[in-house]
Amino acid sequence: MTSRTVTVFGATGFLGRRIVQHLLDHGFEVRAASRHPERRAQVFRDRSSKLEIVRADVSDDRSVISAVAGAFAVVNAVSLYVERGSDTFRSVHVEAAARVAKCSRGSDVQRLVHVSGIGADAQSHSSYIRSRGEGESAIRTAFSEATIIRPAVMFGPDDAFLIPLMKMLRMFPVFPMFGRGQTALQPSYVEDAGEAIVRCLDAPEPGMTYELAGPNTYTYKELLQTMCNYLHIRRVLAPMPISVWKMLAFAAEFLPASPVTSNQVELMTKDNVASGRHPGFDALGIEPRDIEVVLASARRGD
Repeated sequence: MTSRTVTVFGATGFLGRRIVQHLLDHGFEVRAASRHPERRAQVFRDRSSKLEIVRADVSDDRSVISAVAGAFAVVNAVSLYVERGSDTFRSVHVEAAARVAKCSRGSDVQRLVHVSGIGADAQSHSSYIRSRGEGESAIRTAFSEATIIRPAVMFGPDDAFLIPLMKMLRMFPVFPMFGRGQTALQPSYVEDAGEAIVRCLDAPEPGMTYELAGPNTYTYKELLQTMCNYLHIRRVLAPMPISVWKMLAFAAEFLPASPVTSNQVELMTKDNVASGRHPGFDALGIEPRDIEVVLASARRGD
């Protein structure tokens, strides 16, 4: 395959670095964009000659224009989960996303892939979910043929989802659940999501929206019980009112590294499953893997 350059914003993040690796595996040349490339270069497993790490800030027009210049495709995998100062959900998910789309269009980029999330809704009362929905609209206004990727909550060996839960389950004989643990989740493997995004670049129809959800749906309580079974431990799963979680999260956000955020609590009140209105992994020829990929490794101590 003829090499083509793909610029990846958010390249050093949990999903972003998987996207970079899968692009390299497919023979693309990759321009990994980061605000602090000197701090982040070590996150990439493959320091191929086809990988260029560049300094770029999605909040700055000139920086974005420079990063996308001459690129065949652009992937925007920048996301924010805790608002800090000028970094707000709107500034990152809407304004920066629109900037990437406009600059990509102005630079004659052929393909644009924007990573959003399942449940994105511009009418939501949640500022996080609303910003995701507004970001999708802003992207499509600036670059109508953009591909929108909506992953479900993602898991992987170094995630902020399953791995912290496993650590806490090992520590606490009584484990507090979000509410009664009935929120439905359809977790997707981050490596599968990374591969899906790369395959979108050669999909015959641009402008699609894909919902990337895993093969199985769990309630939060079922997920915790499955993890306990894999770890060979018995735990009391105790319901805790969402109102209590909200107070704890509000206080925790003043810590340097918050163990739980208000945004996470809010998201746990809503099901995180595919709507069925958009194609998923199967449309891209991918058979998604379930959480056993991580749980089995954890049980072996890998």
